[in-house]
Amino acid sequence: MSAPEGRGGVWTDERGAPATLEAGGRRREIAPEASRKHGRRVLVWAARAAALVLVIGGWQLLTTMKIVDPFFWGQPSGIVRQLNDWLRHGTAYGSIWLQIWSTMKEAVLGFVFGVAAGVVTGVLLGQVRFLSDVVSPFIKVVNAIPRIVLGSLFTVALGLGSTPKVALAAVLVFFVVFFNAFQGVREVDRNLLANARVLGASRLAVTRHVVLPSALTWIIASLHVAFGLAIIGAIVGEFLGAQKGLGLVIANSQNNFNPDGVFGAMLIIAVLALTAEGLIGLLERRLLSWRPPSQSEAGRT
Repeated sequence: MSAPEGRGGVWTDERGAPATLEAGGRRREIAPEASRKHGRRVLVWAARAAALVLVIGGWQLLTTMKIVDPFFWGQPSGIVRQLNDWLRHGTAYGSIWLQIWSTMKEAVLGFVFGVAAGVVTGVLLGQVRFLSDVVSPFIKVVNAIPRIVLGSLFTVALGLGSTPKVALAAVLVFFVVFFNAFQGVREVDRNLLANARVLGASRLAVTRHVVLPSALTWIIASLHVAFGLAIIGAIVGEFLGAQKGLGLVIANSQNNFNPDGVFGAMLIIAVLALTAEGLIGLLERRLLSWRPPSQSEAGRT
C-alpha cells in the first residue's frame, strides 16, 4: 500500500483504490473526507429540490383542482406568466429592470449607511460606559417605535423620491448592527485589552487591532439579517409612497387583485436576497479566514 501525492494522504492499493485496514476481524474502508462532504452536499441539495418540487407541485395541483382558490392565492403557472409578461412588456411604471434597480439601490445605500452608523455607534458606546449609560435609554425608545411610523414620517418630510426609502432601510439596519457591535465590544477579552495597554498601545490602536477584530464575528453575523431588513425598508417605503420600485409593483398588483403579480415580485426579492446572502457569506469567509472553525462548522461534514 502507498499514499501517493495528490490523494490527500489516503492509503491506496496497487490499483489506486482506497485500501482497507484489519481491525478486530473487520475490514474498514478509509473513505476520503472530501467524498463524505461531497456526498452530504448532494444529499442536502437533493432534499431541498424535493421540498421545492413538493411545495410548488402541491400548490399548482391544489389551485388547478380548485381546492385552493387561485383568485386569492395565485398559482405557480400564473406567476411564471406574470414574470414573462414583465420581462417582455414591462410593468405599469416602466421596465421591470428599472423597478429592480430602484429597489436595490435604495436597499444597498440604506444597508451601507446603517452598517456604518451601527458599527461606529456600537463600538463607541461599547468602550465608553458613561456615554452608553447616557444614550442607551434614547436608543431603546427609538427602537421601540414601529418602523411603519418612521416610514410615514420620512415620506411626509422627505418626499416620494429615494431618500425616505434609504433612510428607513438605514434605520432598520442600524439597530441590528448596533446591538451586535455593542455586545461584541463588551465581549472582548479583558486580558487582551490590558496586555495591549501595558505594551503602550493608544486607544485608537487598541480599537483597531484588538476590539474590532474581536467584535468582527458579531458584526459579520448581523450583516446576514441586516441586508434582508434593508430590502424590507426599501419595499415598505415604496408601499407608503413612490414613483417606481418593486414595492410599488406589489402595491399595484394588490390593488388590481393580482396575486400572481404579488408572488412574482416576492420571488424577485427572494432571489435578490439570496444573492446578497451568498456575497455576504463570501465576505465573511474572507474577513474571518484567520478564525479557527467552530465545533459546529467542524462537524458539518
